[in-house]
Amino acid sequence: MRSDLIKRGPDRAPARAMLRATGLDDEAIAKPLVAVVHTWSNVSPCNLNLRELAEAAAGGIRAAGGTPVEFNTIAVTDGIAMGTPGMRASLVSRELIADSIELAVDGHCLDAMVVLCGCDKTIPAAAMALARLDIPGVALYGGTIDHGRHEGHAITVQQVFEAVGAHGAGRIDDAQLAAVERHACPGAGACGGQFTANTMAMVLSTLGLSPLGFNDIPATHPAKRAAAYRCGELVMECLRAGRTPRALLTHTSLTNAARMVAATAGSTNAVLHLLAIAREAGVAWTLEDFQPAAEHTPVIADLLPGGRYTAVELFGAGGSARVAQELIAAGMLEDAPTVTGRWLFAEVAAAPRAEAQDVVHPVTAPLKPRGGYSILYGNLAPEGCVLKLPGKGERFEGRARVFESEEAAFAAVQGDAIQPGDVVVIRNEGPAGGPGMREMLGVTAALIGRGLGDSVALITDGRFSGATRGFMVGHVAPEAARGGPIARLREGDTIVIDAHRRELFTGADLASRPWQPAPPKVTRGALAKYAQLVGSASDGATTHAALPWIARPNAARSAEEARRAPASVTA
Repeated sequence: MRSDLIKRGPDRAPARAMLRATGLDDEAIAKPLVAVVHTWSNVSPCNLNLRELAEAAAGGIRAAGGTPVEFNTIAVTDGIAMGTPGMRASLVSRELIADSIELAVDGHCLDAMVVLCGCDKTIPAAAMALARLDIPGVALYGGTIDHGRHEGHAITVQQVFEAVGAHGAGRIDDAQLAAVERHACPGAGACGGQFTANTMAMVLSTLGLSPLGFNDIPATHPAKRAAAYRCGELVMECLRAGRTPRALLTHTSLTNAARMVAATAGSTNAVLHLLAIAREAGVAWTLEDFQPAAEHTPVIADLLPGGRYTAVELFGAGGSARVAQELIAAGMLEDAPTVTGRWLFAEVAAAPRAEAQDVVHPVTAPLKPRGGYSILYGNLAPEGCVLKLPGKGERFEGRARVFESEEAAFAAVQGDAIQPGDVVVIRNEGPAGGPGMREMLGVTAALIGRGLGDSVALITDGRFSGATRGFMVGHVAPEAARGGPIARLREGDTIVIDAHRRELFTGADLASRPWQPAPPKVTRGALAKYAQLVGSASDGATTHAALPWIARPNAARSAEEARRAPASVTA
């Protein structure tokens, strides 16, 4: 066992003495030491139940012959930080969480780990840490929040952000805004639509890092504790079988995950996070790999932000397994191993199939013919960008309205300075320029709330919340702070967003315009370090960008995966 390095032999007596001080006896010390890592915090509902789930996971570990060792790491809550300077910390926290898990687990030579995560960045960070350490491990998402009720309708925090825009436009009064605010978030759990948290929870299940169905269980559902207990038992099974995360993270599983995101019109943040996870796993996976998944996978789940239902209704309809059942029936997924030791198709086949539901549609009767995002290039994004497709239309042409920050753009929206036909440009909000690549939900929701969702577009080197909807282009790379073409745009330039041709371009003569980098916004601390180290959004915005990429042997498709692949799906 790895933990023998800290607990066996006369030389390790001091370490054993400290372990005894925590209440461990000879029998407990002799067993495998298993990390239970979680991101519990009471600053928001997203991670509020993780301490309780950690107790259940620890119980499962003990019952299966291990000794749990609990750690806590941080969380930054997007819904609270959104629209403030604090939002710069959000994406940065993904790297810090993964780093802290690595340091705590490696620093104590632990044998395996269960990672409990609950919100936008904690979920991909869990996957990154599992891939990086590659010791037996299981991830469990704390679960979705229940939806609130307002005037007879289910609502989530998305409706609160949009209500801010409606309030600024005079369409609702103070009392109506307060009512939406008070009813949107009824208790523990992460934001309830197919926003980033629920999208990435589905990704973890599809990648095989979480048992299928466990992440779908809402945070307050009685079955959630049992799922955590089972994860504790399961990690001990993984330890005995020598089953580790990198064996699950392959081009096949990443492709499956990208298709599930497309089929549910999930968050564009999944692009950023899957790139980062692939990098940790040593899998050759690029921005362009997302395009066929989005282009050839129809939207079959009727979920917020663009649809009608929340993750709670999806759970009642069969959850991730129901989406996978439809895609497998259409030959759109490939079989792949999972953390349980069974393969994905077997897990999906064993899942119950709810028939009386209207959340997930068959591929033959989709809600939309293709996934909700597209990868664009052009003279404004030579390294690529991500378009979140609107409900209708594939092309937008308009005049640039250029802003150097999210705050400046938000003030313009709320001040009635944005008109139909405008393309709002928010730059210097990229990974290095922000720093931290803030989400623009405050601006995009304000546009929706003011009735401009179909008549205004937005492009940014920042990113979007999963709750964003409309004609929005994010992750523009290279970013403005590093001399990307977006830095040379001027007020009034014509911008064309063309989903069919996959182009983001302007007719302006950008090359003739001078550019000087702006002074860094932050000169000390974690954000300054991140700004110096972070790579392009087109490569996942990780802090490993300066390191050479090295493919690991198990990153390629295995012979067993190739044998199981249906003829209708390309590798």
